[in-house]
Amino acid sequence: MLTEVTANRYITPLREGGSLPGLVEADGGRGTFGTYVMKFTGAGQGRKTLVAEVICGTLARRLGLRVPRLVGIRLDPVLGLGEPDSEVQDLLKSSGGLNLGMEYLPGAIGFDSLAYRVDPFEAGRVVWFDALVGNVDRSWRNPNLLVWRGDLWLIDHGATMIWHHNWPAAGAAAARPYDASDHALAPFGPDIATAAAELAPRVTEELLTEVVADVPDEWLTGEAGFGSADEVRRAYVSALLPRAASVHERITLGAPAEHPRPPAPGWFTSGASSPNASARKGEAA
Repeated sequence: MLTEVTANRYITPLREGGSLPGLVEADGGRGTFGTYVMKFTGAGQGRKTLVAEVICGTLARRLGLRVPRLVGIRLDPVLGLGEPDSEVQDLLKSSGGLNLGMEYLPGAIGFDSLAYRVDPFEAGRVVWFDALVGNVDRSWRNPNLLVWRGDLWLIDHGATMIWHHNWPAAGAAAARPYDASDHALAPFGPDIATAAAELAPRVTEELLTEVVADVPDEWLTGEAGFGSADEVRRAYVSALLPRAASVHERITLGAPAEHPRPPAPGWFTSGASSPNASARKGEAA
């Protein structure tokens, strides 16, 4: 299960994220005090976004990809009382209980394909993983990649496994194609074959069972069509396991659409030195 910490200070909203994540300080004792990017159960996307973050983030880390460490964050809604923004205050008030935190990467910058080169092997591993989980949100428009201490880090996996929004259709997920033509790493010639040979054999039923065990029961209980949280976990394993074996055969890497260089986000170009600007510079959501 996820390590749990308790939020003790809400620092600032990170408005570049569509779900309005926030930067918080939290403490779980025994050296677990730290700063985290928190995603809320009360956000519009709901708890399935957090389930996707846990499953995909944990699986990616187990496969050797860099993803910020994940924790569960207990939130007392009273922390929202001092927030001047009514939208943020409402979000905090509606998210009491267990939320998701991602370790804050201070000084990280957004990935720019013109400034940071990725070798075909690493690009292939990321593209293969995104194809496995059906990530529709790693395009040049919104890479959801950070560069921190010279390394590439993957963030924001809420828009994955879209079949879990319609479980009766999940059985067909294994055979779905994945068009990576507009993937953020497509220009680097991803070596899909090598990635598949390395990663596919590692995605076993045992590994997936361990990964889905990290999802808290309270985010799975009450799922329509299932009698228990463990039944939902088994459904995720059943959907992902057969896809891993052959997804590389259904990845398309056509010519990417012509597009302008995406503008750098405001928090990167402002040059401000305030705490809020520094916090946004390391956004991991």
